[in-house]
Amino acid sequence: MRVVSFFFPSLTQLLLLLLLLLSLRPAWAPVPTGVAPSEPPGAPECPEACACSAGGQANCSALALPSVPAGLSRRVHTLLLDHNRLCTLPPAAFEGARALYLLDLRENGLRSVHARAFWGLGALQLLDLSANQLERLAPGTFAPLRALRSLSLAGNRLALLEPAALGALPGLRALSLRDNALSALEPGLLARLPALDVLGLRGNPWTCGCALRPLCVWLRLHPRTSGERRATGTAELGSWDFHLTNAPAPTEAETLLCMSPGRLTLTPLSAFPDDAFLHCAKRLAARDLAVIYALGPVSFLASLATCLALGSAITACRARRRRRRRHPAARRPTRPPDPPDPPPSRSPRARPPHRPEPECTPTTPTPPPPSLHILC
Repeated sequence: MRVVSFFFPSLTQLLLLLLLLLSLRPAWAPVPTGVAPSEPPGAPECPEACACSAGGQANCSALALPSVPAGLSRRVHTLLLDHNRLCTLPPAAFEGARALYLLDLRENGLRSVHARAFWGLGALQLLDLSANQLERLAPGTFAPLRALRSLSLAGNRLALLEPAALGALPGLRALSLRDNALSALEPGLLARLPALDVLGLRGNPWTCGCALRPLCVWLRLHPRTSGERRATGTAELGSWDFHLTNAPAPTEAETLLCMSPGRLTLTPLSAFPDDAFLHCAKRLAARDLAVIYALGPVSFLASLATCLALGSAITACRARRRRRRRHPAARRPTRPPDPPDPPPSRSPRARPPHRPEPECTPTTPTPPPPSLHILC
């Protein structure tokens, strides 16, 4: 009895331990083959209403889709969404498709693309946004696409393409800007694309002025890279025709023509040497702009104060003149009358001797003639 009682607690503990291990088995059981560990159970194999094929291609072309289909997963590497009705791309529009390699969005009537629409697509290399209605791209739209190699924006309505919209794309080798409304390219746009090999620029109303100088300089430095190259049997990519090959590209510099001003209409961009831009003023540095912006308000306030002071002085002078005209006595201060001049002093001199007046002495009158009278 002592031996049985000694082993009885150990057997109970073993049974309890065995039951505990059996209950924890699903946590450490191996995952069946064919299911990715990061995918949630029951994840769809293909987006709804799309046709998928081997290799991770999802064909959703020409289905009149109003939005990006749901159900995108890491299995999708190629997504064809051309010829649909995607008017706008919201933030994180392709959430879940983090392994996406190629994205075709041609001819969807796109009018706006949110700045965070392509977040999470760090592996994307080929992006086609051609034949849409884009007029502006928000800053940072393509910043998350660090692996992007080919970008097509042809056939839109872009009148201005800011360098902040493209961002720094160190691996971008092909860029198509054909058939837009561009009149010039920003100075820092092409400088942030060091690996650019292919540049399509035809079909834009270029204005041949000082703003076109960066583009002309870039075309002279890359005389054989301003063309487009077409793919030759790389993979089943539908109508995708903007891929990189090793075939040499013809130059496009001679086909880019000025549309304004009038005296330079139809002049090739390649006809402008460096000397043609000597009259263009250099752009001000950030420090100079800050000084100008600081001195502008100060000079305005100083000129305003000067004008006010001069106006006040002129008004005061005019008021003083009017008061003088109304009160002429007050024009000069009254002075006491001058005292009379003293009589001139005469030096004492001898009086003339008194001459007595002659006295009439009675004389015997001589009888005058009858017509005369004697006067004394």
